[in-house]
Amino acid sequence: MAETLPEPTTRRSGSMENPARFRLVLVGKTGAGKSCSGNTILGRDAFRAEVSQSSGNTLTRNHVTNKCKKEENEVGGFEVSVVDTPGIFDSTLADDTVSREISKCINMSTPGPHAILLVIKAGRFRAKEAKAIERAEEIFGMDFWKYTFILFTHGDQFQDFKDKLEKAQGKLKEVLKKVENRYHIFNNNKTNDRGQVLELLEKVEKMVEGNGGGNGGEFYSNPIYVDTVERLDKREAELKEFYEKKLEEETKAVKVKYQKILSKAQQDRQEVEKQQQAELDELQRYYNELQRGVRHVVEQIMVPNPVDEMKEMFHTTLRVK
Repeated sequence: MAETLPEPTTRRSGSMENPARFRLVLVGKTGAGKSCSGNTILGRDAFRAEVSQSSGNTLTRNHVTNKCKKEENEVGGFEVSVVDTPGIFDSTLADDTVSREISKCINMSTPGPHAILLVIKAGRFRAKEAKAIERAEEIFGMDFWKYTFILFTHGDQFQDFKDKLEKAQGKLKEVLKKVENRYHIFNNNKTNDRGQVLELLEKVEKMVEGNGGGNGGEFYSNPIYVDTVERLDKREAELKEFYEKKLEEETKAVKVKYQKILSKAQQDRQEVEKQQQAELDELQRYYNELQRGVRHVVEQIMVPNPVDEMKEMFHTTLRVK
């Protein structure tokens, strides 16, 4: 059974001087179109998806990975990060794998998501869709509805889909009521239709403001998110300090190496000094790149992993990205 998060609390961030920043988490059953929707929102092929044939000779996309992933982009003046969560809703995975993916989802969406997008394929609301919603409630708690928006995918296949929603019955009607009729319809075959994405972000912004936070400042949180932020901040600081020490050590080693070369050089001292500076500059660039990627690295590391283990693998962290 998936772990249950404690009840949410209010957290504030951002300022009027900065552009709105939205952290979005995509949830929903396998095959609903979460990865494709993430690509549509970000306007690029950010999440791995495969092309498959559906009815009517229409090409659709389904994710081919069960690992949570975060991608970011600037969209219409908004700074947007999207977390795709295929592993959380894959019923074929073992409980420990699901728990690990839940932990990664929390890491990647800290200090908390501004909106949880419940992805449902248009025209299809059956037992599996209902089960995915139950799983979301188990993970985030009942109050997650305050931060939830329904994203219907492949809406282009139904000309009168909005009319169908107005006449919805049963479980779908209950879900629409819980989200206070907040929904958006995507045409996932038109990633270049940026208007539909901007409309979604405007709706999300309105929901955020309705929750009491302007400029992307109100987001879902709870004690687990608060603890996770503290843990990630601590690991980030430790890893940055480690990189700084490694840079200092290797800088000294490079200088010692070139001092020996210069002491023996009879000519071309200027060329040797130029080579030394080039190597020092590249060393600085390398560690600057590692420093920029520290947060991404610690988000990938689960609670049991000690920081010392990350330090031992420091030279591989660039490849994590």
